[in-house]
Amino acid sequence: MALDRWLALVILLICLAYGYAAYFTMDALLPPIMKRSPIWPSSFPKVLAVGGVLLSLSILLGLEKSPSKPDAADINLSRLHEYKVGQAVILLAAMVAYALLLRPLGFLAATFLFLAGGSFILGERRYVVMIVVAAIAAGTVWYLVDVVLGIFLSPFPLFVSGG
Repeated sequence: MALDRWLALVILLICLAYGYAAYFTMDALLPPIMKRSPIWPSSFPKVLAVGGVLLSLSILLGLEKSPSKPDAADINLSRLHEYKVGQAVILLAAMVAYALLLRPLGFLAATFLFLAGGSFILGERRYVVMIVVAAIAAGTVWYLVDVVLGIFLSPFPLFVSGG
């Protein structure tokens, strides 16, 4: 079985477990007054679970592929050394570092550094564009989450905000 089908099988199992939790365990914990509501807190997880099951089944059954020649973009495990695996591992390490530095550095600095560093890792060498885009993206996301949605997100490091 091809790698994409193995991944689809894993995603199918995860979606089935997620769907079981959404359909049976989440609904059982609702208070009686919320059971009369047309939309429950488990409505979106149910949609996600059903969508994930349908999409992974379409990959498992091969419905997404045309019966033509094999695609040149398929991953060939015998040529794994030719792919940019190191770049992917460094980017995953940067994601972990971002998660760990989010509180100590604050959202704005951590997000800016992750976006600028991630674009550098992926090969961007126009530094001015990289810095401007990372700054605008970090500021916009912080503004939308903090001001528009009203969810507090510490923009500055702990030593500045008194944490």
